[in-house]
Amino acid sequence: MISRVLMIAGLAGVCAYTLPNLTGRYLDRATTPQAALSEKTVAAQPAVPVAAGAREVVLPAGPSGHFVTDLDVNGRSVRGLIDTGASVVAINESTARRIGLSLATLDYAISVSTANGLAKAAPVTLKRIKVGSIAIDNVQAMVLPDTALSETLVGMSFLNRLSSFAVEDGALRLRR
Repeated sequence: MISRVLMIAGLAGVCAYTLPNLTGRYLDRATTPQAALSEKTVAAQPAVPVAAGAREVVLPAGPSGHFVTDLDVNGRSVRGLIDTGASVVAINESTARRIGLSLATLDYAISVSTANGLAKAAPVTLKRIKVGSIAIDNVQAMVLPDTALSETLVGMSFLNRLSSFAVEDGALRLRR
């Protein structure tokens, strides 16, 4: 049952990652030169958390329309994509090593479907994930081989622990 849920979540993640790029290509053709210029100006700005308050962080969308930001995972800096289509936080083995997890103790017993095909994943609990001023302790996650996952995905196991999250005016607003 869990493998089906993970496969569906993986497919949803692929769709969430791909569809904005496809629609963006067609919508960009209809923009005026002035609108295209202001979009390029916004796109050139890095997607970094903006502190809106001690309990709120605002992440501007990146050039691709996704919310990519620097995170603090187990005390280490990690670049990650906020992905509402992912059931759990997903990290690759390189990131797992860098944040202090021992790969020798991991049990790759869960089959998951990723953008790169089927893979085996190992469940872990991350001590802390921090985005800007928002920190969540004991976050459920999965470690996947580097060949199956190229970037960290911050999924619902983190987002569901917030009081709210919403996209407003081209930015993702996280509230604790």
